[in-house]
Amino acid sequence: MKTQNPREVYGRTLVELGRENPNVVVLEADLGKSTMSCYFEQTFPERFFEMGIAEANMTSFAAGLSLTGKIPFTNSFAVFAAGRAFDQIRQGICIPGLKVRIVGSSCGLSDFGDGSTHQSVEDVAIMRAIPNMTVLVPADGNETRTMTRALADYPGPVYMRITRNDLPDVMPESEPFVAGKPHLIRQGSDIVVYANGQMVSLALEAAETLAGEGISLRVVNVSSMKPVNKNELAAFADGMNGVVTAEEHSLIGGLASLVSEVLQGRSVAMKSIGIKDCFGQSAHSYEDLLQAYELTPSHIAAAARQLR
Repeated sequence: MKTQNPREVYGRTLVELGRENPNVVVLEADLGKSTMSCYFEQTFPERFFEMGIAEANMTSFAAGLSLTGKIPFTNSFAVFAAGRAFDQIRQGICIPGLKVRIVGSSCGLSDFGDGSTHQSVEDVAIMRAIPNMTVLVPADGNETRTMTRALADYPGPVYMRITRNDLPDVMPESEPFVAGKPHLIRQGSDIVVYANGQMVSLALEAAETLAGEGISLRVVNVSSMKPVNKNELAAFADGMNGVVTAEEHSLIGGLASLVSEVLQGRSVAMKSIGIKDCFGQSAHSYEDLLQAYELTPSHIAAAARQLR
């Protein structure tokens, strides 16, 4: 599979949008070389606002820019984008429904070296709970690009989380972004795995392993966490022996919670792969953390075997 770095794709796509729409502006919280907003700064310095390590101020400033007709994209690590600026996001952006795009980079455990203070394990839950907020979790570089491009014309507030690491392409380049739409990535007849972000490609690895054992895994990419087409999402569980959810996020308030909400009243067994109500930690590698927090293809496969 071809791999891409979603941060790189995002930064390059911002430049594309900047060329096409003079109202697109970018705000940064002193992390431009990591979030890759630095590409926009190099190309459009007059439309780039370096706000320093001050996410709350950056978010309020973005709200003001949106009221003048600008389309602001704010950038920081996901843990700070969603956490430090929560009050400003809720009060100044979501209550009035302003057209601000909040992009949280290095999401989940992907900033493996910096530990719990820099690892966002609760950002989706925080953003999902705010009325008027759209919440997106792209599965690869292709989806990062189509989502970013769609945000130039998207109504209302948006939060998008982006991983730090290279990801294999699992979505077609030509697949358009449709808010609320879950995507069937692999057909299967025994167990359905709902996943998003990094976990989609890991679920596909688990599906390959299980195919050799005669277990057929259906893999669904739930990249639009809010809104979501609940009927479409539920339909993927029809006829399945069980359901697995896989997310690089707390099991509280994220994908496991969403799928549980959608499948209420259905008699289908479910197991969830995710972070079990704890913080992250520093490690020598990202792979070490995925293993420690049981977020690997082997853990997905084990959950599916138990449901068969």
